[in-house]
Amino acid sequence: MPSAEDTSVHQEPSVVPPTRQDEIAAAGSELIGGPAGRWARFGTGPLTPVRVIVLVMIGMFALGMVQKIPCYDWAWFRGTSSQYTHACYSDIPHLFVGRGFADGLVPYADRLSGDMAYLEYPVLTGLFMQIASWLTLTSSSDPIQQREQMYWMANAGMLMICAVILVVCVARTHRRRPWDALLVALAPALALTATINWDLLAIALTAAAMLMWSRGRNLAFGILIGLATAAKLYPVLLLGPLLVLCWRAGKWRAYGAALFGAAASWLLVNLPVMAYAPEGWKKFYTFSQERQIDYGSFWLIITQRTGRPIDVDTVNTASVLMMIVLCAGIAGLALAAPHRPRFAQLAFLVVAAFILTNKVYSPQYVLWLIPLAALARPRWRDFLVWQACEVMYFLGIWFYLAYTTSGDKHQGLPQEGYQVAIALHLLGTLYLCALIVRDVLVPEKDPVRRDGSDDPSGGVLDGAPDRVALAQVHTRPDPHGAPAVEGPRVEWGAGRVGAE
Repeated sequence: MPSAEDTSVHQEPSVVPPTRQDEIAAAGSELIGGPAGRWARFGTGPLTPVRVIVLVMIGMFALGMVQKIPCYDWAWFRGTSSQYTHACYSDIPHLFVGRGFADGLVPYADRLSGDMAYLEYPVLTGLFMQIASWLTLTSSSDPIQQREQMYWMANAGMLMICAVILVVCVARTHRRRPWDALLVALAPALALTATINWDLLAIALTAAAMLMWSRGRNLAFGILIGLATAAKLYPVLLLGPLLVLCWRAGKWRAYGAALFGAAASWLLVNLPVMAYAPEGWKKFYTFSQERQIDYGSFWLIITQRTGRPIDVDTVNTASVLMMIVLCAGIAGLALAAPHRPRFAQLAFLVVAAFILTNKVYSPQYVLWLIPLAALARPRWRDFLVWQACEVMYFLGIWFYLAYTTSGDKHQGLPQEGYQVAIALHLLGTLYLCALIVRDVLVPEKDPVRRDGSDDPSGGVLDGAPDRVALAQVHTRPDPHGAPAVEGPRVEWGAGRVGAE
C-alpha cells in the first residue's frame, strides 16, 4: 500500500496564482485590489485564467495598433523620417507595393521589378501575405495610400488572431501555471512590434507545437514545427534541444515521431512551390546568405567602431561556427546538469544563441523569445528587466534611423547612442540566458520546479528517468522502460523529484 507521501508526488496541485509566488506580481495586483485571497477560486466561472489572458492580449494588441496611428494616418506616406520619429514603422504597408501585391502579382512565380527579384519570405508567410491582400477590401482604382492602409489593417487583424492563439497555447502548456501566459499578453515589446512584420504566424504555430508536445502528441508537435519552419526558419532549432533531452531520457520513439512530422509537413507545404517556381522558392534562402550585416547585431557595432566592412561570407562562416559552439555548450549543459533541464529552458537558450550570433537582430525578433521566456523563466522582475532593454532598443533603432534620414537636421539618435542601444538589448537577452543557465544548474532556483514539479511542458519527458547523463541523479522509475540511472536524490522547494 503506497503511503501518502509516495502518492502526493503524483497528484496534480491546483492552479496557484502568481501573486502567491512572485513579489512583483503581488505588488502589481494592487492596481486591481491586491493579491488573491485564500478562498479565491480559479478555473471556474466566466473569467477563467485563459479568458482573462485573452482579453488582456486583445487589449494590449489594440494599444499597439493605436501606437501606429501617426504612421497609419500620414507618416508612412509623407517622407521617410517621420515614421521613425514617431516610432511607428512597419514593413507591411511598404511591401504591399514593393512585393507586387498591389499589382496582383503571384508570390514566387512573378518576377518583381528592382533589385529584389522575388518575394524573400518563406512559403507559408508568403501565403499569409497573399491572403491578406485578398482581404484588402479595395480596388485598383482606389488611392494607393488607402489600399496600403487597408492591407495593414487586414494583416493586423490576422496577426491579432495569431497573438490570441499564442497566449492560449502558452496558458495551456503548463497545466498548473496558466497565469504565466500573462507575461506574454502584457509584454510591452509584443505590443510595440507585433505589426512590424509577419513573425507572429510562426510564433503562434511554434507555441501550438509546444502545447502538443506537453500533451504527449509528438507527431502533432512535429507537424506544427514543420509548418512553423515553413513560415520562419527559427522554429526548426527546437528540434536540437529536444534531441538532447530525448537522448538523455531514452525517448527515441517520441523524437522520431516529431522529426517525421516536421519533415513531412515542411515538405508538403514547400514542394508545390519548389516544383512550380524554384527560383522564387529559393529566394528566401539565398537572400539570407547574401544579406549584409544589418541593424541590431553586435557585428554592426564592430563595423561601425572599426570603420571597416566585413565580408558577408566571413560573417556567415563565423556566425555558423559560433552557433555550433554555443549549441555544443547547451548540449553539454543538458547532459551534465544535476537534473534534466526543462524543454522550454533549452529552447530559449538555443533560439537566443541564434539571435545573438546572427548578422541581424531586428526589433521584432524579440517576439520569438517572449513565449519561450514565459515558459522558461516565469519571474516578473527578470522578465520586465529584459523587456525594458528591448523597449529601449525599439526606440533606439527608430531614432537612429530618424537621425540618418533627416538630412542636415540630424534629428534623432547619433551612431554612438545607437550602439549603446544595441549593447543594451544584447545584454538584456544575455541576462535572461544567464538566469536560465543558473536554474538548470541549481534546480531549486527554477520557479517552475519550486513545488517539486519536473517538466510540466515536457510531455513524455516529464518525470522520465535518465538513460544517459554525465551527472547521475535518482529519478522516478519508468514503468515502461529500463531502470533509471541511480545516484543521489534531487530535492527542492516543497516537493521532490524522484521516488524512494
